[in-house]
Amino acid sequence: MSPRDIALVLLVCVAWAGNFLTSAYALREIPPFLFTALRFIALGLPLLFWLKRPAPGQWPRLLAVCVCLGVLHFGLSFVALKMAGDLSSPAIVVQSYIPMTALLAWLVLGEKFAWRTGLAIAVSFGGVLVLGFDPLVLDDPLALAFMLLAALFLAVGTVLMKGLLGLDAFAMQGWTALVATFPLLAISAWLEPGALAALPSASWVAWVGVAYAAFISSLLGHGLYYVLVQKHPVAQVTPWLLLVPVLAVGLGIAFWGDRPGPRLFIGGAMVLGGVLGVALRALQKARSLPPTREV
Repeated sequence: MSPRDIALVLLVCVAWAGNFLTSAYALREIPPFLFTALRFIALGLPLLFWLKRPAPGQWPRLLAVCVCLGVLHFGLSFVALKMAGDLSSPAIVVQSYIPMTALLAWLVLGEKFAWRTGLAIAVSFGGVLVLGFDPLVLDDPLALAFMLLAALFLAVGTVLMKGLLGLDAFAMQGWTALVATFPLLAISAWLEPGALAALPSASWVAWVGVAYAAFISSLLGHGLYYVLVQKHPVAQVTPWLLLVPVLAVGLGIAFWGDRPGPRLFIGGAMVLGGVLGVALRALQKARSLPPTREV
């Protein structure tokens, strides 16, 4: 990639890493599902102008993608972030969606992968197990489980998205915001009673977290990511995104009081190493001639 595009992908990494910190502060005052709904309300308003009708027969797939990503992935991610005592483990564990996507593509789409990719997937999931025994994570192992579940729904949504036609990143984000908002508000009313009534008392810190999640993380971060993957193979951009959890760990240590232990560092290195292995094999596939179905 050119120096300009490298600078853009680094900006994406900073935007996404910062979202862990700003959202964690906001979640001290706004419960997770309501926070997710507010994020999508703020994001959806400017993106209404980019909405496009999906191709005929694609509505069920589009709705499934929006529910998987908007309601289940983001909702559970913020539940896990609120429950966790740190930023480091959620930022690392969510990256497991990449090997999960490779496995689902194999099971659902019949995409094959070589033994090296299988080894990378095994190392990544082994890293999650090691990370789970870190004392910081053991304080609330349910947070780890929720983040793994959030990663799974991100992987499911990613696989389903492969069959969508004619929708760019902005249209996809707009539809996700539109479809997810009302279920998230309903879930919040059920599981977070009184949260909406208490919203006027939220401080500027909480509202900055909502704005950051909507405009910096989603609109700017995903918008730039879409521009980059339009110019370069996805597998060429993906390895750079491993900087996101690294930066998030640094932010957690600097501003959130994280004190990761050796198991978190070892498990995190295994998770990210496995993710990198999957990404590099995908890049090798993209460059291979003639093209094959191996990753």
